[in-house]
Amino acid sequence: MSTEEFALPRSRAANERLHALVPGGAHTYAKGDDQYPEGLAPVISHGRGAHVWDVDGNRYVEYGSGLRSVSLGHAHPRVTEAVRRELDRGSNFVRPSVVEIEAAERFLATVPTAEMVKFAKNGSDATTAAVRLARAATGRPLVALCADHPFFSVDDWFIATTPMNAGIPASTAGLTVTFPYGDLAAAEELLARHPDEIACLILEPATHTEPPPGYLAGLRELADRHGCVLVFDEMITGFRWSEAGAQGLYGVVPDLSTFGKALGNGFAVSALAGRRALMERGGLRHSGDRVFLLSTTHGAETHALAAAMAVQETYVEEGVTARLHALGERLAAGVREAAAAMGVGDHVVVRGRPSNLVFATLDGDGRPSQEYRTLFLHRLLAGGVLAPSFVVSGALTDADVDRTVDVVAEACAVYRKALDAGDAGAWPAGRPVKPVFRRRA
Repeated sequence: MSTEEFALPRSRAANERLHALVPGGAHTYAKGDDQYPEGLAPVISHGRGAHVWDVDGNRYVEYGSGLRSVSLGHAHPRVTEAVRRELDRGSNFVRPSVVEIEAAERFLATVPTAEMVKFAKNGSDATTAAVRLARAATGRPLVALCADHPFFSVDDWFIATTPMNAGIPASTAGLTVTFPYGDLAAAEELLARHPDEIACLILEPATHTEPPPGYLAGLRELADRHGCVLVFDEMITGFRWSEAGAQGLYGVVPDLSTFGKALGNGFAVSALAGRRALMERGGLRHSGDRVFLLSTTHGAETHALAAAMAVQETYVEEGVTARLHALGERLAAGVREAAAAMGVGDHVVVRGRPSNLVFATLDGDGRPSQEYRTLFLHRLLAGGVLAPSFVVSGALTDADVDRTVDVVAEACAVYRKALDAGDAGAWPAGRPVKPVFRRRA
């Protein structure tokens, strides 16, 4: 089938049904059909390993699986077997299960920089619990978050900083301040501007760029000097940077950290971890005011905790993080070579740590372009590559990566023609894809 003939009629019909029933047509905005070329947002039937099939019967090599949550590959046998064992034993009880002890012990052995852990179902609950705990411990109202990081929580303290802030009172928005990533002087200036007001600094310890030398250690020193709590959001860096997260790789210990995504390989589990003196404020063995830390009916479902334990065991025993880096290095080198060969090396740009690659699509003037992203995604989809990012999973093979590079080369050839014509819309792709955070639909 030629690219021009590529169509997804069943997926298009399924998307219409979704929009009639589910606001936005998806349960995560980043999975919305507005993130894909018009009429070409596949609805998934099933997945196995590094491949997924849509309801139209097309097979894709998949990247960014489950928004980075499925790092071992779909239906990983070690994880699914652990889940099945617990499902036969019951998943939720009126008192804690022994699995909760085992899961906590396993987690703290994997992330030895933490002293206590509490599990939940999603990252937003964990990061908001960290913010609440920091406010309780310091008696301060303000949250300082890194403005260069795309997402921390669905809760008001973060969403107030985005263009999608409808429904959030201005008084709430005023309790969040921001600082840029990598600029230690800016963080220090912010803390000096709000003396004894900032409860915590919260950031992803690393993202698409490595932290500048001394930056994380400098934040640690600033937090100590100004009496605020240092929180690392390790939702993405957890496992992909090292089994113990970025804190384990860079050797800087936060007061609190949050994990999720890869922790469950697609099953719903997240974690808040940190220093005992802080975490115990949400417990029963302290003399201060009680903090409503995390209290979730489904936070400790046995099958999800079993999945988390299986994931951690697999990472440690099979060297998964190293494999993710090797696959990412192979992919990044191939994409860069293909883009350069087609004369678009300055326009299709791969960025990030090999285990967490993203790509930028730039126009003729070197500016980020949604129109060129739409064209690029269209060509990838038609070639059997589903890639909102180039984030790899451990289930990819070298052959999968090589196939992806071939498809990228074909896409880059069309990209070059569009640049020469000065019009990304000259090749049918429909309306441009859109950013998640925008004020109007």
